[in-house]
Amino acid sequence: MAVMNNLVQQPAPPQQYMVQYRAGNTDIVLDEQTVVNYLVSGKVENVTPQEVVMFMKLCEHQGLNPFLHEAYLVKYGRDNPAQIVVGKSALEKRAYRNQRYKGIIGGIIVVRQDGVIDYRVGEFYLPEERIVGGWAKVFVDGFTNPIESSVAMAEYNSGKSVWTQKPATMIHKVAKVHALREAFPEDMAGMYSAEEVGAYDLPEAPIEPPHGVRADVFPHNAPDGAKVGVQNVVEAEIAPPPQEQYEYDEFAELMGG
Repeated sequence: MAVMNNLVQQPAPPQQYMVQYRAGNTDIVLDEQTVVNYLVSGKVENVTPQEVVMFMKLCEHQGLNPFLHEAYLVKYGRDNPAQIVVGKSALEKRAYRNQRYKGIIGGIIVVRQDGVIDYRVGEFYLPEERIVGGWAKVFVDGFTNPIESSVAMAEYNSGKSVWTQKPATMIHKVAKVHALREAFPEDMAGMYSAEEVGAYDLPEAPIEPPHGVRADVFPHNAPDGAKVGVQNVVEAEIAPPPQEQYEYDEFAELMGG
């Protein structure tokens, strides 16, 4: 008696988007599942696939290592867009690697007791003085004058977390990031710090990349097709998804394109 095979072939699961790129001296491999499992701060269940891909593409475009927290994907409320945040140290390292970078100075803007506004180097102020902003100057080879930036305290001080404890430190950081981005827009497009976007209590300890997507396993002298240490990752099988699936206007706008 013949037996009817009623099994219906299940459709293949959608292929994950993946990027491979170099960050400093390290080769990075990211896929969507790795980002969701290891690299989201806040409420991971609220992150959308589009936000994950935008984060991956920013990391790839700017050569950031998210396992060292050079970049964060932060999401809290379901109805609010995710924040893609870059660590301040990543911005500073990017500036240091630029041969035109010649240094930075900055500080805080305070109103003294006599009502005079004082641009002060560093973060010292007296209890009776009021911090109203921060400032920074970046010196760039080839420019007659430094690139200057001043930011207002009222635009960034949320009154929460570290802003209440270290207001001078926080507004000084914001001013430095502003100045660096203005000095080197080609290197830092779309890169915003946690202090600028109001992201708090982000992790700082490095993350060990999960098995199979190690961030340091591609020897530079390995022959093509022999990238060792990565299981189930074969270059010939990493085909990009259909182009229209990941054409996000938001990312183009973020990159200044």
